[in-house]
Amino acid sequence: MRSGNPALNDKTFLDIGTGRVVDTDSAMTLNGTVNKTAILLMLVVFTAAYSWRLVGDVGTASSPLLMPVLLGGLVGGLVFALATIFKPTWSPISAPLYALCEGLFLGAVSAIFEARYPGIVMQAVMLTFGTLAALLMAYRSGLIKATENFKLGVTAATGGIFILYLVNMGMRLFGFGGMPFIHESGAMGIAFSLFVVTIAALNLVLDFDFIESGVDAGAPKHMEWYGAFGLVVTLIWLYIEFLRLLSKLRD
Repeated sequence: MRSGNPALNDKTFLDIGTGRVVDTDSAMTLNGTVNKTAILLMLVVFTAAYSWRLVGDVGTASSPLLMPVLLGGLVGGLVFALATIFKPTWSPISAPLYALCEGLFLGAVSAIFEARYPGIVMQAVMLTFGTLAALLMAYRSGLIKATENFKLGVTAATGGIFILYLVNMGMRLFGFGGMPFIHESGAMGIAFSLFVVTIAALNLVLDFDFIESGVDAGAPKHMEWYGAFGLVVTLIWLYIEFLRLLSKLRD
């Protein structure tokens, strides 16, 4: 079982026990995971709306609350994400806290994009959930199958994007200017964003397959929160990449 999502790796369900959970009331279910995913998304929206108003309708760098909200949400989200990944048993608590922190970050980021490109946030939201619905239907119908080669390809591409972003961040920190094609609105920049959006979307297929595998393996009940957390991580990444792609197209 492979997933490009770092929160859902091939050891997740191997470390939870030596046998299948017999009591169905204490086992992971698909409906339970769906419900937990909905709860996490509502928490994200709740704090995102709060930070949007906190930063202000202008949503520009002139807002004194912008950086504290951005950094607080980003750092808090990272801390609780790592806690969830390394201690899945904490996920009933750490996953909701991650969603609350990430909502603060997303609300501020969305306000910035909306101020510069009116209407872009609603477009990104619709594209994100439209992609989720389309890929879920394709997966359930068998149109897209998470074969081993498919998993390997998506995982490798996801890792490559992650390394590229890290290298770009390091170059900027040391004053080298980074890699322009990642941010520019020219043909290469748009093509790069299209590629990243595609890989992020395909990670949803791996997440569906991984959650289904956990249900089939009889994972403990708390893994519903963990599976929901992994899916929300991918959705947030996809939403941010849609914002970046749409902004480049506007430019």
